[in-house]
Amino acid sequence: MCNGSEARPPLPPIAGGSDVIRERGFVLTAEDGNLLGAHHALASHEGGPGIVVLPDVRGLHLFYRELALRSAQAGVHACAIDYFGRTAGVGSRAPDFDHGPHVDQTTDDTVAMDAAAAIAHLRSPAGGGATVVFSVGFCFGGRNSFNLAARGYGLAGVIGFYGRVVRHPGDEEDTPLELAERYGCPVLGLFGGADHSIHPDDIESFRTELNRAGVANELIVYEGAPHSFFDRSQEQFLDACDDAWRRILSFIRRTA
Repeated sequence: MCNGSEARPPLPPIAGGSDVIRERGFVLTAEDGNLLGAHHALASHEGGPGIVVLPDVRGLHLFYRELALRSAQAGVHACAIDYFGRTAGVGSRAPDFDHGPHVDQTTDDTVAMDAAAAIAHLRSPAGGGATVVFSVGFCFGGRNSFNLAARGYGLAGVIGFYGRVVRHPGDEEDTPLELAERYGCPVLGLFGGADHSIHPDDIESFRTELNRAGVANELIVYEGAPHSFFDRSQEQFLDACDDAWRRILSFIRRTA
C-alpha cells in the first residue's frame, strides 16, 4: 500500500538549512510535447543541489508537494512531478481520482521524459539554477527513480524508497536489476524490512549487480518497517524516518 490520504512527509533535520523563497505549482513541457503538472519549492540560494521528486501511483499528491517544501527547507531545490498529463490532463483532481487506469498507461519512457523536463527546469534560473541534480522516488516512483540512472541525464545520484527492483508477473518494463549495469551514477535505496512486496533477496540481488557494475551504492533496510514507512504520522517509525532523511542529505552532500 502507498501512503494514505492523511500521510505527510517527516520533517527533515534542517540545521544549516534554508528559507524557501519560491513555492508554486506550474506546468512543464516534456520532450514529446506532453504537458505535465509540477510543483517546485526553491531554497533561498541560487545554485547548489536540486532534486526531482517522483511520486507513488497517485501522482502529484499533497504528500509530494509538501516533500518538495521540506527538501527546500533543507537547502535542496525540489520539483515534484505528475505522471498523468497524457491521459488525465493537468487540471485539479478530486480526492477520489481513480489513478489506476492512468498508471497502466504510463511507460518507463514517458515517466523518464517527464522527469527530464523537471531536471532541465531545476538546472534553469527559474528552477534555482541547480548545479547538480538528483532524483528521489517512492514505490512506483522509487523504481523509476532508480532507472533514471540509466538514462544519461547527468544526474549526480538517484534515491528510491521501497521501489521494486526485480521482475514480477505482468512487468513489461526493464527492472533496476536488469538495468544496473547501465547505471551512470550512485544509488541510495531505502527499504522496509517488513515490506511484503520486496523480498530481502531482491535487495541483495540488486546490490550484487550494482557492485558487479562498479556502481557506488548504499541499500538500507529498516527492520520492522513496512512499505510507505516514510510518514510522520507513523510514530513508531520516526527513528527510521529521521535516519532516512540523514542518509538522503548526506548522500547529496558527498555526491554533489
